[in-house]
Amino acid sequence: MSSISFPNGGQIQFPGSASASAHEMEFFSSFEASADSTFQMNPLSARPPRTSRVSIGSTTYTYDSDFQTSLEQTPKAVEVEVEVQSDDESEQAREDEASGVRKEEIWRELLLTANGRDKSFKLMQYSLRMYLLFHSSVTRGPISRGMKRPPWEASLFKRFETAISGFSLTRKCLIMFNWLSPLNSILAENSLDPYTGKPLKAKSKPLLHTFLHTSPPVLLELVNAISDDVSTFSKLGLVGRKTGERFGQFADWCWFVSTLVNLVENSVERGVILDQQHQVESRLYDESMTGATSKSNPSAQKVDHKELERLQRKDYWIVVTRMKLLMDLIYVSYNVFRLKRAKSSVQTFTGLASAVLSTAKLYDRHKTSLVKSLRH
Repeated sequence: MSSISFPNGGQIQFPGSASASAHEMEFFSSFEASADSTFQMNPLSARPPRTSRVSIGSTTYTYDSDFQTSLEQTPKAVEVEVEVQSDDESEQAREDEASGVRKEEIWRELLLTANGRDKSFKLMQYSLRMYLLFHSSVTRGPISRGMKRPPWEASLFKRFETAISGFSLTRKCLIMFNWLSPLNSILAENSLDPYTGKPLKAKSKPLLHTFLHTSPPVLLELVNAISDDVSTFSKLGLVGRKTGERFGQFADWCWFVSTLVNLVENSVERGVILDQQHQVESRLYDESMTGATSKSNPSAQKVDHKELERLQRKDYWIVVTRMKLLMDLIYVSYNVFRLKRAKSSVQTFTGLASAVLSTAKLYDRHKTSLVKSLRH
């Protein structure tokens, strides 16, 4: 009499003759062989199914849920795992390279440029203004109104005020002749064919025609830079005071209009970035719903993840730029519309916030360039 035993200890017995038992055992053995030959594990599966272990000398099959076995894997699956592992190692190497850049090196590269020195002096200027603002509010309070101030404090605050005015004049001198950049772009457009973009063989167009057909933001930047220089010459004593004040007011109006234009461009650019980010997220969601994994399609998912990280980082700095432009708009509105209420406090807060945001963006730009130089 033949029997089949199960993991729980139960048995099923088959009555009959010896020939019937032989036929039955032959049937079960053939079924067993066919099952083993047809069963194959998916090589791309992240978790292989439970596999059976055959105990030697017995027909009893035991199943272990924690037992993991490595069956035959196709060469494609092996290549996928090697590729994913190499990509992870390359990302780790890039992070190590990024961490190898010291802050001192970034600040050195930042201060080598006139724009970097301008932002650094702006930070110091408005930090001193913030300190004097808080000190004046404290000294005018009811608690410290009758207190006697030490004599060295008045001289220290006078030196701070002198340093603030010195930083302001230094920053104006650092940004002098910035009108050369928009002027060069206008002259370059004058020597190019507007349809093909190639240099003109014939005589270039008249300069007045070029200025009239220049894009308004570039022309506004040129006029703003020239007005700022005339105002700076007035502070240096090279131009009369009234002339300097008029050009200073005109420069403030140019700054106000250019800030509004930049805010509009910033909003349009962020809308495009958010649309691209939504497309990448939708593509990743569709891949996850269809069952595609990083092992089954590593190249496409890796490209999408990198693109999503790039778009998120770009959107972050676009938001930072928008906040900086809003601070500039509030600051210059007090000069343009001649507002007097809380002018010193508001301009100090907005000026310091604008300095911090612009310096952070410039710092990240120099850090990125240093990391790229290390990679190459």
